[in-house]
Amino acid sequence: MRAIKQHTVMIVPAVFAAGLSALLALACTGPSERDVPIPAPNDLTILKNWMVGTFSSEAQAQEDPAFSHIVLHMRQIWAAEPDGYWLYVEQAAAESEDKPYRQRIYRLSVWEDDTLASEVYEMPDPLRFAGAWKNPEILDTLDRKNLIPRTGCIILLNREGDEFRGSTHGRDCLSSLRGASYAVSEAVIRPDEMLTWDRGFDASGRFVWGSETGPYHFRRLDNR
Repeated sequence: MRAIKQHTVMIVPAVFAAGLSALLALACTGPSERDVPIPAPNDLTILKNWMVGTFSSEAQAQEDPAFSHIVLHMRQIWAAEPDGYWLYVEQAAAESEDKPYRQRIYRLSVWEDDTLASEVYEMPDPLRFAGAWKNPEILDTLDRKNLIPRTGCIILLNREGDEFRGSTHGRDCLSSLRGASYAVSEAVIRPDEMLTWDRGFDASGRFVWGSETGPYHFRRLDNR
């Protein structure tokens, strides 16, 4: 599969979400179906470093009431795994940060050539892992074999200068949220911010959920 070149203002989530829920925004293979070794430090490592951290959309929410103040956390987990970089993603409204509305596991790996992939997995009973971004030991009981792949929701990313851009492909990412038939996730990853745009559409292609005007802008709060 080749990368889909993006020409959009906008991620991560959801996330990078997300979004990182869905923050921390993506056909997904199972965790053990496509084992790709991590190469020497390169764009994949850079992408991981840019995605790991705590981000907020507060500035955007203050300027535009159409956007909510969302906090996005992304933390690397399972660092010993040889088949890619694994991230825990937690996304919540700022006023209820202890009650995340989106929790995901992302796997970053090399897809082919200069294309990178962010695969998305759901977690069983996710709320029991809330707060794992600051207490990663909570995830000790999470078995990779129990992760649920979001089939079709892989995001393929390419580097363009000082940013990575990518999206899901066509109508591949299925979604039944609020009457949707499929979802589209787009992302731009930069050293100190992530732009994520998640939208749902019904079978006729009519917009049914998400932001109509553009992506969420998540600015980095930590210094890595």
